[in-house]
Amino acid sequence: MFRASIQRQCENTRSEHLAILRQTPLQPALRCLAPRYAFSHLYSTESAAAQANREGEFAPVPSAPVTRFGELSQLGVNDRLIEALTRGMGYDAMTEVQAMTINPALKGSDMVAQAKTGTGKTLAFLVPVFQRVLTDQPDLADPRARRRSSSEDIRAIILSPTRELAEQIGAEARKLAKNTSIVVQTAVGGTRKREALFKMWREGCDILVATPGRLNDLLSDPEAKVAAPKLQAFVLDEADRMLDVGFSDEIRSIQDLLPSHTQVERQTLLFSATIPRDVVHLAKSMVRPDNFEFVQTVKSDDVPTHERVPQHLVTVQGFENIFPTILEILHKANTAQDSSVPFKAIVFFSNTASVQFASEVFRKTPAFIRGSGTHIYEIHSKLTQGQRTSSADYFRRASSAVLFSSDVTARGMDFPNVTDVIQIGLPPDRDQYVHRVGRTGRAGNSGKGWLILAEQEVPEARSRLPGLPIKPNDTLESPKHVLGDSSASGDVSRFFSEVSNAYQSVPKSSFRAVSDVITLLNNWCLRAMGWAETPAVPPKIAQNRNLARAPGIRIGFDVSEEPVERGYGNRGYGNRGYDNRSGRDFSFKRDDGFESRGRSEHSSPRGGGNFRGSTSFGARAPSNRNSFEDRFASRAGGGDRGGRGGGQRYTPRASF
Repeated sequence: MFRASIQRQCENTRSEHLAILRQTPLQPALRCLAPRYAFSHLYSTESAAAQANREGEFAPVPSAPVTRFGELSQLGVNDRLIEALTRGMGYDAMTEVQAMTINPALKGSDMVAQAKTGTGKTLAFLVPVFQRVLTDQPDLADPRARRRSSSEDIRAIILSPTRELAEQIGAEARKLAKNTSIVVQTAVGGTRKREALFKMWREGCDILVATPGRLNDLLSDPEAKVAAPKLQAFVLDEADRMLDVGFSDEIRSIQDLLPSHTQVERQTLLFSATIPRDVVHLAKSMVRPDNFEFVQTVKSDDVPTHERVPQHLVTVQGFENIFPTILEILHKANTAQDSSVPFKAIVFFSNTASVQFASEVFRKTPAFIRGSGTHIYEIHSKLTQGQRTSSADYFRRASSAVLFSSDVTARGMDFPNVTDVIQIGLPPDRDQYVHRVGRTGRAGNSGKGWLILAEQEVPEARSRLPGLPIKPNDTLESPKHVLGDSSASGDVSRFFSEVSNAYQSVPKSSFRAVSDVITLLNNWCLRAMGWAETPAVPPKIAQNRNLARAPGIRIGFDVSEEPVERGYGNRGYGNRGYDNRSGRDFSFKRDDGFESRGRSEHSSPRGGGNFRGSTSFGARAPSNRNSFEDRFASRAGGGDRGGRGGGQRYTPRASF
């Protein structure tokens, strides 16, 4: 039955799509829209009758998909929502992803949508969710309605993998609810549960935006008085991310705590950047098999962000060169001839201590002092949720700013007009590198990526980051400068001097948190591994890296130490393409003649069994798909992570 229903929908899909294309000339960008556009805004027999009584007749069904928010009245969307979208929020034309998803979602059927971040998908699910709530309770359309919302009668739940993304969705939802009586609440970890509950009890709740852990906690706690017995809509945003970070148990528990499809006629909308096997299994457990749509918004010929954005590898003499290098990147961007676009960057570090230290130092430099025009913000795990939200909001609104961040903003967060993403040190893995780069070049804008590494880190980076178009960049002077060398240019000397002066204003305790990693590594070697002594750092390296006087560092040589294959000679890294003199294009080409294209922004080496490589979540082995998986594969081009299915296995190589 399940297979037959899918086949019927696929047949209807093709015939209806062809009919639409014959009848109506569509915009070129919309010719690849998801099909089946005979839409109705009515979700149940009862609501249809109520709407017919109010209007005297059903709203006309458009023959082509609506592509402007002002035209949503053709699909029966409430005028107050349209006013909030067009006047209050300033939206006019839909993005392609919004047009491809809002139209089918307004039919009321369940939907699984593959959509990349940064494409406007938040409104893609907010609009149908709000309309569904208003259709079920028309009195909520009046902002002066006397109906009192209740935390024990939530009508829509939106699930998000991170606190920051949940707060971002909540902010958009409140703007959309401005002209109505709909009450939007957020429930995320890292905040005081009791305060959030008091707010929910006092104000009520119609739409709840939550993270999986906190929602599971609220629903399973009888004293919380949070329930959704008449749930109308359930949204999962970034479903693949939720499963990647280990929320599968919480999601199953939440499903058990919510009314099933047999109890209430609820709509489920699942959005995911990729469609791996675990997302398929999740979708099967949530959507109605006889009434769902799969919408593919990622075209087969789309170039992923991490393949489209120019990415530069900058190799520094030592860690002392990193901060001056960041200042030089800022300086060059602001003084470039085509610098009409303000410099707006995210600087990623792999730990909170480094983020805190860098923020303190750069706040003391002239480039970021008050009145300079470039603001500085920070986001990391040691800030309260309110502080993180405030920093994100300020950075989002700023025209020129730098955000120092740990990986809490690496995925899902939408910051407009980010021109540069700067990654300091080795990223945890290839996936995280790709997610970080994905913060720039969004919504069709241009951008640049920078990876700043010490020379000793390059071999490991080559191992962790295969198949990425990262090119060595030798245009900067600060990375090559040796402290004490008087031949540096005036700008480079100024960058180092400004950073040095800033160091004097920063308490030593700020850097101590960064240097504590030496103690942790020493304890790991001595206590856990049982080594007699910690590994030695050769004197020349210790001197070049300013580690000679660092507490805990053992200077010298290990007796059993074998010569390390550095893999480079004549400045060419093992003939792997890192030749500073040739100026050649070293972007990666596959051994079988195909470029590494076809993966989504969040793709990784684990797609479809075609890529080999270690990731923090482990590789997924291929298996036979059932009809549900076949349907996704046929629309998504196959491959568990957006890669091409079939073909010969290969191991991508680094391009630098």
